[in-house]
Amino acid sequence: MTLQASALSVQRSGRFLLDRVDVSLTPGSLTVVLGPNGAGKSTLLHVLAGLERADTGSVRLNDQPLLSMDSLERARRLAVMTQDQPLDFAFSVEDVVSLGAYPLGLGRAEERAHCRSGLQRLELQTLAARNYLSLSGGEQQRVQLARVLAQCGEETAVLLLDEPVSAMDLRHQHLCLRQLRTLADAGAAVLVILHDLALAARYADRVLLLKQGRVLAQGAMLETMTPYCLSTLFDVRVEVALVEGVPRFSSSFADDTVLP
Repeated sequence: MTLQASALSVQRSGRFLLDRVDVSLTPGSLTVVLGPNGAGKSTLLHVLAGLERADTGSVRLNDQPLLSMDSLERARRLAVMTQDQPLDFAFSVEDVVSLGAYPLGLGRAEERAHCRSGLQRLELQTLAARNYLSLSGGEQQRVQLARVLAQCGEETAVLLLDEPVSAMDLRHQHLCLRQLRTLADAGAAVLVILHDLALAARYADRVLLLKQGRVLAQGAMLETMTPYCLSTLFDVRVEVALVEGVPRFSSSFADDTVLP
């Protein structure tokens, strides 16, 4: 099941947040979106998820207009994790994760087993009874990702995630992105917004570079994460070295020493 967006434009206060953006998310792919702050990455994800309307353009899921689907049908096919996940109630971790499973219509026992499997995959089983509000930022982020994973059933075709590992330690960044990579390898279309170039190179097979609301480049990871494209994207000098086929990045201002 493919998510296809064509000629998306979003304008606010006379400024284009997105300017004629085309995106195609295909089964079995993990696409990482890279770009500087204010490039329009979160706006793009919100439009792709149906959380925000574009001024022009269209988003179609398997050739069906996304906004023509009712909310339950959309939730069964598309799982979303935005940056802001406000929750002011003292729910347990397990209760938060179970919210994700609601669209699947599982029985009580089946839902419990389904959610506990997600907790275990993200090393959250020992936190299941904890008050969500008592957790650290990185732990809360893992819980929210587990909620998204709990939403994934047989019909789920697309996952959209906005900086899902930004507050996590190194181990859990890899643990969580590996889970998303596994879902892509199993046939899902996954889009992840990241800032870490090394993580993008490690887990993405496709990369979309977004700057000032426009697509600078998109395609296979090694074809887009080049010194020229990344330097143009971030307005700094980026150098790329392949070590056993894996890109390694360093950056600097043009008149400065290279920063690791």
